[in-house]
Amino acid sequence: AAAQEAGRAAGMPVGLVHDLAVGCHPDGADAWALQHCLAEGISAGAPPDAFNAHGQDWGLPPWRPDALADAGYAPYAELLRANLRHAGGLRVDHVMGLFRLWWVPEGRPPTEGTYVRYDHEAMLGVLALEAHRAGAIVIGEDLGTVEPGVREQLSARGVLGTSVLWFERDWSEQGGGSPLPPDRWRADCLATLTTHDLPPTASRLSGDHVELRHRLGLLSRPLAEEQAEDDEEREEWLGELAREGLMTVPPYGEGPAADLLEPVDGRHLPEAVAALHRYLLRTPAELVGVWLPDVLGDPRPQNLPGTSSEYPNWRLPIADANGKPATLEQLAAAERTAEFATVMQEARPEEN
Repeated sequence: AAAQEAGRAAGMPVGLVHDLAVGCHPDGADAWALQHCLAEGISAGAPPDAFNAHGQDWGLPPWRPDALADAGYAPYAELLRANLRHAGGLRVDHVMGLFRLWWVPEGRPPTEGTYVRYDHEAMLGVLALEAHRAGAIVIGEDLGTVEPGVREQLSARGVLGTSVLWFERDWSEQGGGSPLPPDRWRADCLATLTTHDLPPTASRLSGDHVELRHRLGLLSRPLAEEQAEDDEEREEWLGELAREGLMTVPPYGEGPAADLLEPVDGRHLPEAVAALHRYLLRTPAELVGVWLPDVLGDPRPQNLPGTSSEYPNWRLPIADANGKPATLEQLAAAERTAEFATVMQEARPEEN
C-alpha cells in the first residue's frame, strides 16, 4: 500500500502492476483452502510450440471449470480482488487459460496432455468487473499457442495483450513473415523486447540463448540449424532497424554479432539496444515495457521453460554484462541506466 501510494504521489499514472500467476503451489495454503475448486492429480502446462519443443508442465493444479461454476466464480473473484487491492494494474499470466488450459495428468509428459475448456465469458466478466471496481488496467500475457478469436475477445473487454518484438511479424501473403512495421502494431498491448520466459536482449543479439538451450537439451533440431535460423531472424530485425533509420547495420556476415553489444560514440548503452527500444516507442502500444536486466546488459534468462533443476530459474540476481550482481543503488547510479532513461524519454516526451 505504501509503495503504491508513493508511486502515485511521484506522478506514476498506474503505479504497481501485480502479477497473477496461472496457478498456486500444489502443497501450499491456497491449494489446501481451494481444494474443492482445483483438479487433483493434474498439472497445468502448455503444448509443444516453436520455443518449447517438448511442451511445458508447470506443476500447478488448474481450476476445475465445473467447481468454479458451482461456486458462482467466487473463489476466482476473491483472488482477483486480493491482487488488485494495492495495484494500479494486473498482469494475467497465460491469459489464454481463461478460455482453455492444457491439462497434464500426473506422471505423464506434457506432450500427452489435452485442452480443457472454461466458460470464458464468465471468467472474462469477473476479471473485467473486479478491475473496474479497482480502477486498474489489465494486461494479458497472450504469448505462445493462442487460438483464433482470443485476442479479439480480450480486446473487446479492455484487456491489453503482450507484444514481443521478435514475434511481431507480417503473416499476410504480401508480408511473408517479415518484421511487422511499427505503425502496424496493435495499440491495445504492452510492447516489449522480452519477458521473464524469454532470452534477454543481450542474449538475443549475441545468439548465446541458442547455445544455452542446446546444452540443456531443449532443442528439437541440430544446433547448426537452430543457430542459422536465429542468425536470419536477427538480421531481419536489424535490417528493419536500418530501414527505420534507427541504426546503421553492416551487411550480413560482416563482423561478429557480439559487436552489437559494444558501446559506441563514448556511450555505455549499445546502439542496438537503444535502437530496439526506440523501435518499440514508434508503435502505437498503450504501454512499453523495459526488462530491467536489459538496462545493465545481463545476458542470462531469468527462467527457462522446460527446466527445473537443470537451470537456476528465478534465483539469479540482476547483474551486469560480466555477470557481476548489482545492488539497487548500483543499478540506479549506473551510467547505462541514465542513458536508458534518456532513450525512453526522448521518443515519447508528451507521455512521460
